[in-house]
Amino acid sequence: MHYIGAHVSASGGVHNAIQHAIDIGANAFALFTKNQKQWKVAPLTEEQIGLFKKAMADAGFSAGQVLPHDGYLINLGNPDPEKRRISVDSFIDEMKRVQLLGLDRLNFHPGAHLKQIDPDDCMLLISQGIDEALAETEGVSAVLETTAGQGSALGRTFEEIARIIERVEHTDRLGVCIDTCHIFAAGYDIRTAETFAAVMDDFDRIIGFDRLMGMHLNDAKSVHDSHVDRHAPLGQGNLGIAPFKALMTDSRFEGIPLILETTDPELWKQEITLLRGFAN
Repeated sequence: MHYIGAHVSASGGVHNAIQHAIDIGANAFALFTKNQKQWKVAPLTEEQIGLFKKAMADAGFSAGQVLPHDGYLINLGNPDPEKRRISVDSFIDEMKRVQLLGLDRLNFHPGAHLKQIDPDDCMLLISQGIDEALAETEGVSAVLETTAGQGSALGRTFEEIARIIERVEHTDRLGVCIDTCHIFAAGYDIRTAETFAAVMDDFDRIIGFDRLMGMHLNDAKSVHDSHVDRHAPLGQGNLGIAPFKALMTDSRFEGIPLILETTDPELWKQEITLLRGFAN
């Protein structure tokens, strides 16, 4: 079964995200469990946790249909020790929040070297930060998201993701999220069914589909190999419809959250219907 949804708002309480998902006909969703642009936030209360778990049960959602995303400020590869400590502590807190909600994965951008240290040294810091967070939590996988490579962001190639993974000790709780816009902007041409299949074969060879724990389905305003992260509604960008048709007819993408981060929430219901139609 395909789990298709969008990154919905959790304004007013994390449990509200579930109703927002239902309203657009989704059977998957992503959310922030805290304000994504702030370091400090109040801990989840027992009431909030209870409301979320009840809403999940009432809607028939399982943990495997949800792809939480961490905050944008976190950089596990920050070369400044004090600033990196803040990031690692915040990442651990977000992993714990996900665990409290009964969810099983947290999606995050690997990090950036800020042009201050060697990229490989930065990737080692990211691996160490992941290990520290996994050691502090149970039952939650850290899910590395592919990036467009904007600025000094790492994770722009499958090889960089693999390099981070190979130096993590707790590899049993380590996954990957492919963002279609990001990989296109990073240099992977997925505009046709044939090139999409070839890129996915590369992913399988370098990382492995057993690591795939989610996808972000976005068209791209940015051009191929531009390293610019600009999302667009499906079929309204430089990717077009072909890669999404190919994806929805490939059984390897079943059973994981397929999440829209397209730029017009008013189109999400329509886009979900479109994607489901490709699978039939």
